[in-house]
Amino acid sequence: MKRVTKLFSISLIVIVVDQIVKLLVKFNMEKGDAGQIKILGDFFKLHFIENNGAAFGLTLTELFNNIGLDMSESTGKLILSLFSILAVSAIGVVLYRLKDHKSALPIFIALIFGGALGNIIDRTFYGIWFADINDYTGSLFYGRVVDMFYLDIWKGYLPDWKWFPLFNGQYTALWPIWNVADASISIGITVILLFQGRFFKQDELARGVNTDSSKPSELATDSKATNKPTHGEEDGSDAKSDVDDAKEEAEKTVKAAVAAHAISEDVDSEDHQEDVEGEGASEDVGDEGGDAG
Repeated sequence: MKRVTKLFSISLIVIVVDQIVKLLVKFNMEKGDAGQIKILGDFFKLHFIENNGAAFGLTLTELFNNIGLDMSESTGKLILSLFSILAVSAIGVVLYRLKDHKSALPIFIALIFGGALGNIIDRTFYGIWFADINDYTGSLFYGRVVDMFYLDIWKGYLPDWKWFPLFNGQYTALWPIWNVADASISIGITVILLFQGRFFKQDELARGVNTDSSKPSELATDSKATNKPTHGEEDGSDAKSDVDDAKEEAEKTVKAAVAAHAISEDVDSEDHQEDVEGEGASEDVGDEGGDAG
């Protein structure tokens, strides 16, 4: 099996696993606290939500409105959905171009590609595939992403600090709810950021060993006499150029993945924020009732 086939197979596996988990949750769990399943007590839970993209789309709408351009929320969401598709397409191209990279770098790009595609499937098609059971009105490009994994690290009221103006005194949760696709993207981005230097060294060494092993000693001697570069030196220069190109491609991949992933992550945080604010309001009402009693 060619390496490019193996790489895209990794992406396909991520997509299949992600979609299976999402469909199991969508068809078998109730949303919110009512259907919540505790796995490790209150720390790790299955908590079904669907994010609609309205929060991030609204931010884009406000940005355009502030510069004097009118844009509806639906248009803002459509632009972001199309942007994420373009970003993921770019990642796919990069993955194909790095198929011969002599390290594990393409494997983690394949994880990013598969995860990003998994979420795009939800946003693009879930609005029409599951129109009969959705509790929202969706269409092509207006679906909602299914999330379910919840690490409940901390939730409560943030301190009312003057130098923390954006969130001071606000009821919030520390960790967003995520899915298999989010995990795949996060793993890929994190590993590439931490180990990209090692990946490119491995690629450069592997290419250097191959070129050195095929370099005839006589050719090196003749080359020194004529002050011309040997084939090995030329190949080494080409390998160095390939490594530089690969670094550029990897950087583009991470930027595109972060941009596409930020759409769903910011929306997840906003939707989850609404949930926890509702919980905070319920707790406040309970406390007031207790005081009155």
